[in-house]
Amino acid sequence: MNNDSSTTRPPSVWPTFQAKDAPAMIKFLVDVVGFVETARYDDGEQVAHCQLDWPEGGGVMFGSHKPDGPWTVAPGTAGIYVVSNHVDEVYERVRASGVQILREPDDTDYGSREFGFADPEGNLWSVGTYAGEPAPSR
Repeated sequence: MNNDSSTTRPPSVWPTFQAKDAPAMIKFLVDVVGFVETARYDDGEQVAHCQLDWPEGGGVMFGSHKPDGPWTVAPGTAGIYVVSNHVDEVYERVRASGVQILREPDDTDYGSREFGFADPEGNLWSVGTYAGEPAPSR
């Protein structure tokens, strides 16, 4: 876990969600999917904030579900797309974990290789090679 604030990141977009069992979600996303735990702040038995980096860029932020908090999202309602050049390797790890596979790996009409799964709390994940179109010139 790196909490060195001397290195800053450029602005970017980070999906966020909440989990009923945030420690178990961290373990699943790190051990099975392949995220890297970069920061974690606990508040007693709850995870106040967790940052998981995707080794190929970007990441997610989440914490324990706080139904009465000012920023709350029902667990199991997120949908997240992860860009990877290692789709089949990620698929094998996810499949072996026993979670529900929503879509077997396939090649799309738009040139992506991807698959989909539901994590242990029901969030929907798609992992694919499609990294988006180039941004328009400004």
